[in-house]
Amino acid sequence: MARVVVDVMLKPEILDPQGQAVQRALPRLGFTGIADVRQGKRFELELEGPVDDAALARIREAAETFLANTVIEDFTVRVEETEVSASSVAGGVK
Repeated sequence: MARVVVDVMLKPEILDPQGQAVQRALPRLGFTGIADVRQGKRFELELEGPVDDAALARIREAAETFLANTVIEDFTVRVEETEVSASSVAGGVK
């Protein structure tokens, strides 16, 4: 099974109040040296079939019409290797 990841971020010229709130809070929590924070969304799509050009085109279409508001957001689509974690192999719980 293949995983495709769609990352959605506000365009650079769009204000990000949530990112700004996180940026202001980090120094109070002891995390210094962070110049900027931008908040976004990540969608992980598990595909039943192969990740070919047609599948990626369908995912880009879904991202453009449903997952992202392209007026204010940019998105990227990438294939991610699926990993089996040690805890899931051993029957553990995360």
